[in-house]
Amino acid sequence: MRWRKERNMTLIAARQVPARQPVGLRRPVAVNHRVRDGRRPGPARPAGTPLRYRGTGVVVSQAAHRRRPVSSAITVALAGMAALITIWLGAIAQLGGVGGSSTPVPGQLAVVQVQPGETLQHLAARVAPDAPIGQVVERIRELNELDSAALDAGQTLIAPVS
Repeated sequence: MRWRKERNMTLIAARQVPARQPVGLRRPVAVNHRVRDGRRPGPARPAGTPLRYRGTGVVVSQAAHRRRPVSSAITVALAGMAALITIWLGAIAQLGGVGGSSTPVPGQLAVVQVQPGETLQHLAARVAPDAPIGQVVERIRELNELDSAALDAGQTLIAPVS
């Protein structure tokens, strides 16, 4: 019994105890959650102790949760559905449902001369303004066997014209 008292005394002595204030400067004592002078009481924790938060304010289910494994049959079925949707969207795009109707690349060919500062896209827009520029550029590259998009001023090329 005596050993416990000494042990408790050393624990209390090891703890930091805030300095006591003189009697005249002490805060009023709270009565019925109000202090005598009408103000609300201060914090309930002792000075110098850290704040304790009791949660984030977000309600979390307390029910037990189990992971349900996904079977390989379900995985294969979902992959098959994704493949079917991809094929269906590709078919719609190929048939013109998404892109709308565009005019084809003109079939008539002509020899054109590249103007100074002109790119392959500018040339395609100049010779076939109603056709899609990307398709006209590809047709010019095929007809002239061009490996790059670089053009020289005064160069002559075969191009579809409208």
